[in-house]
Amino acid sequence: MACSIGSEEKNFNHVIDVYFDTFQKRYYFLNNPKFSVKINDQVIVETQMGLAIGKVVSVKKNTGIKNAGEPLKMIIRVATKKDIEKNNELKSDAIKAGYIFKNKLKKYSLNLKLVSTEYTFDKKKLIFYFASEDRVDFRDLVKELAAIFRVRIELRQIGVRDYAKMVGDCGSCGKTLCCKSIINKFDSVSIKMAREQGVSVAPSKISGVCGRLKCCMGFENTQYMEVKEDYPAIGQSVITVEGKGNVTSMNMLNDLIFVNIEGKGLQKYSLAEIKFNKIEKMEIEKRQVCSYEESN
Repeated sequence: MACSIGSEEKNFNHVIDVYFDTFQKRYYFLNNPKFSVKINDQVIVETQMGLAIGKVVSVKKNTGIKNAGEPLKMIIRVATKKDIEKNNELKSDAIKAGYIFKNKLKKYSLNLKLVSTEYTFDKKKLIFYFASEDRVDFRDLVKELAAIFRVRIELRQIGVRDYAKMVGDCGSCGKTLCCKSIINKFDSVSIKMAREQGVSVAPSKISGVCGRLKCCMGFENTQYMEVKEDYPAIGQSVITVEGKGNVTSMNMLNDLIFVNIEGKGLQKYSLAEIKFNKIEKMEIEKRQVCSYEESN
């Protein structure tokens, strides 16, 4: 994709989407009018944790985009061949630091699991990302690590979703986890979304490998709600060519409606093959919402 920002553009009318492979997230930065930037370039930027090197994945028009409400910082420079070599060395040093960290864990008997290790690009800070179900007092460990590496040490605890994102796995669909492949920011997901999508609310069906509600239910919910407008409610009476029956379940994305017809059992239809009262549908859904809110 030949998309770049030339030095002739002196204003900040574009933002650069930069991907960081250690914590596998993207953040936005302002273009620097002193040089050109193109997709797949490695760039040096300043983050909350210090200097870092990231990869340009897209260039967008500046429409007031912010990082978690914070004003955007400017890209410092495009990484040189020497910068990239230095970054590879830092990654190698970080892996070695991780082994030392794991050995020290045995000494302090801390209940935590190391996920990833990272040096900032200026090598002034060494960050250990870890997961733990407990609140961990690691002050003595930090002091010893600081004495060994002679840089500022930071231990950063991550949640179960970030752990799944950084480690990676396959979901129940057989594909790479959404958080690993496409999700940059975790949005809230609710049981209500599962009910609206006709998904079983059994924990084994709606929980991801992280133990939390599956992210896909969140970002697919808008599409389900749009399609749902044309379909009957669960439990609603509908008319088919084989008689009148009640809707027991639906697979809206595949246009499948399962209707229980007295004397004939469960039958399968498409939306075009049934008729139903839309006013009755609205009343049923309203009662279902009230029932759900009362139970919660």
